[in-house]
Amino acid sequence: MMWFLKSQDEVFKEFNVNPDFGLSNEEAAKRLNQYGMNKLKGKPQKSILSLFLSQLNDMLIYVLLGAAAITFFIGEYSDAVIILLVVILNAVIGVVQEYKAEKAVEALQKMSTPKSLVRRNGEVIEINSEEVVPGDIIILDAGRFIPADIRLTESANLQIEESALTGESVPSNKDANANITDPKTPIGDRSNMAFMSTLVTYGRGEGVVVATAMDTEIGKIAKILDDDSSDMTPLQKRLDELGRILGFMAIGICVLIFIIALIQKRDIMEMFLTAISLAVAAIPEGLAAIVAIVLALGVTRMSKINAIVKKLPAVETLGSVNIVCSDKTGTLTQNKMTVTKHYTYGLLSDVPPTSNNLSASEATNELIKTLVLCSDATFDNGQGTGDPTEVALVVLGYKYNIKKEDLNKEHKRVSEFPFDSDRKLMSTLNIEGNGYRVNTKGAIDNLLKICSHVLADGKIVPLTDDIKREFLKVAEEMSDSALRVLGAAFKNTQSIIKPEEMEKDLILIGMVGMIDPPRLEVKDSIREAKNAGIIPIMITGDHKNTAVAIAKELDIAESIEQSITGAEIDEMSDEEFANNINKYRVFARVSPEHKVKIVRAFKAQGNIVSMTGDGVNDAPSLKYADIGVAMGITGTDVAKGASDMILTDDNFTTIVHAIEEGRNIYNNIKKAVIYLLSCNLGEVISIFLSILLKWPVPLLATHLLWINLITDSLPAISLGVDPGDHDVMKQKPRDPKESFFAKGAGIRAVIGGLLIGLLTLTVFFYGMSKSNYPIGSVISDYENADYQNALTHARTMAFVVLAASQLFYSLAMRSSTKSIFQVGLFKNKYLIGSICAGLLLQFIIISVPFLAKPFKVQSLTLGDWGLVILFALIPLVFNEIIKLFSRLAGNNKR
Repeated sequence: MMWFLKSQDEVFKEFNVNPDFGLSNEEAAKRLNQYGMNKLKGKPQKSILSLFLSQLNDMLIYVLLGAAAITFFIGEYSDAVIILLVVILNAVIGVVQEYKAEKAVEALQKMSTPKSLVRRNGEVIEINSEEVVPGDIIILDAGRFIPADIRLTESANLQIEESALTGESVPSNKDANANITDPKTPIGDRSNMAFMSTLVTYGRGEGVVVATAMDTEIGKIAKILDDDSSDMTPLQKRLDELGRILGFMAIGICVLIFIIALIQKRDIMEMFLTAISLAVAAIPEGLAAIVAIVLALGVTRMSKINAIVKKLPAVETLGSVNIVCSDKTGTLTQNKMTVTKHYTYGLLSDVPPTSNNLSASEATNELIKTLVLCSDATFDNGQGTGDPTEVALVVLGYKYNIKKEDLNKEHKRVSEFPFDSDRKLMSTLNIEGNGYRVNTKGAIDNLLKICSHVLADGKIVPLTDDIKREFLKVAEEMSDSALRVLGAAFKNTQSIIKPEEMEKDLILIGMVGMIDPPRLEVKDSIREAKNAGIIPIMITGDHKNTAVAIAKELDIAESIEQSITGAEIDEMSDEEFANNINKYRVFARVSPEHKVKIVRAFKAQGNIVSMTGDGVNDAPSLKYADIGVAMGITGTDVAKGASDMILTDDNFTTIVHAIEEGRNIYNNIKKAVIYLLSCNLGEVISIFLSILLKWPVPLLATHLLWINLITDSLPAISLGVDPGDHDVMKQKPRDPKESFFAKGAGIRAVIGGLLIGLLTLTVFFYGMSKSNYPIGSVISDYENADYQNALTHARTMAFVVLAASQLFYSLAMRSSTKSIFQVGLFKNKYLIGSICAGLLLQFIIISVPFLAKPFKVQSLTLGDWGLVILFALIPLVFNEIIKLFSRLAGNNKR
């Protein structure tokens, strides 16, 4: 349908909708069922079968399948079956991991779906854009993505950036009343239409949804704008490279083992299988999968503490953040503005906090009238919608019986000059008697520049320098009391004037002082951030004195010398500003452009910077920051789109909690990786040394594959979801360039691997020495039944020690400094469950005859069990002793 050719009334009639009432909830639900969800069709989800097949698409798996085919061909059926079972089980575990990770990311995408303002049942409400239906009345304002194709019915200085459709980067001017008659009018010239996935950059408007989802213009060209790439995170890439290096090293060792075995004239088939199995066991092919699931589950956990992380790499960066730049309003404060003082020339008055039906002077009534008319907020039944500052002004009107709805009827708005952060002003043009009245509100210093007169004792008199100084003196006194100051001015005109003509030769009426008290919990969070080596920075558009007063109360700053204004920043060169940036804790009277300069300056000093923002103009600073944080409540869709993280509660405390969670997630991944490398190194050492020493191989191919299965999956993932350690916030931020093996992690992996490997060999030696056959009799007595029985017994003991020592060792990995009792032995229930499950499976394998036979193991005596468990506990105990000594050494240093 060519909706741009139709009149507004025709569109209303076509969709059977009243623009003042909108659709009813019942009708909206009916249409949602009829037209479906308002979202573009994305890439089809992978089926379980394709996920399963992708797990098999690995060179090592091909080698294992080839080995299974050879063993089957030569009659070793049990070995072939075990290899195939291990491959299938490994693939199943991989599918479960990938499926969980996909579901976690899917849930996050739903949480970060853009919202839309719609009129339903006569009320303006905010809904998920996916729930918008044809016929909905949509309210548009600056910073929102347009959720569907819309025929505009109202527009005020409306500009929409349509590059997604037209390729034109300059925003298009929109006019709801434009009369278009040519059916061939290109999309870019359809000025009475707004299209899905484009962006409101200025002004406001209203319109009727005429098409949703794939019926929209963008749907027709099947362009999916928010196509989330499934690229690996930097951490995953680093680990993937590490896995490859370890893989080549492991394959090299396996080839070497095979060559030595040939020289020693060992059984070729057995050594072939052992070499392949060792390669599979030694290469931590599950690293990337484990990192993906730990990141995804961690991000899901963060969403429960009101922090939606949009991009997985942000989790890694969070742990390195050492500068948190935060907006004052709403993030550090409660975002509940209340007017407490008002001033007209010569008269400063307090506003009682609870009283209504107040009376005021004529000048005060004029002041309130202008402030209420120059506001887009609403207030009804104790609930306000819109900017908190504007809500406070509407509430002030109610206290003095100057109601917004009555004023709007009597003084209809005919034009406006919307607020922007450069002018720090907003103006409206309203009907006043037989003419019109300009109502302007904004920063008092900016107002003084454009006012030529002042309302004094009911008369309009010239605005002298003395009067200006008096206003600035009162404004400073208000600011020193942590009040935000907002001025108001007006002028009368006989005709409609252009927006840019509104803010000239105005008459100053007065100003109001309002306060937004600090959030109660923020002070503790700031103390916690400082203890964690993080410097909190306040950024605000408020007056310097107001900002410093709040900053002192919150312990962000100690004196006014730690503050700087936007005007002072402009006087410095970029280099000078960067060199002095570390002196400041408060940035006042700043514009979004200054935010970018602040981020650049902090980054130039080698800091990792987090920056909050909510407006359209905040997008550049959010993108440039290492972690861009958008406000979920007050934030525009543009800010949310440019950010890495969204705060659903707009609270500074949530940023600190997210940093703590980010640090713990990184540490958990590190634990899982070091654990896997220790285990794999232990397996390589036990096989390699036995070959070098000309001993029988202590573990068969099937043993290695089985141990790899029970230790590489559940325990590693359980370490990845280890409960967070709050003490992580007592440490300095992690250097993003820091090696993965820093702070002794590499040494721990080597010590763990050596202990596991050597203990496996020791118990194997002990098992052989109990028989009449010395360990070196590998060749001569190979076919002897008694010898084979002794060998099976020794291998069974080595098999149990290797598996159990790895399982127990996972407990030591939970902390590099704290003992297993300090972190809480049973706090990680998943890990305890994994260890118990692994030990039980190990017991079943060697105790159930029909399972023991294919694995070539035998049941152990009670004494043997006691010995192998004792040996298996040694790596854990040794690690705990090292931690004890390091703690004692640390205490002595203090």
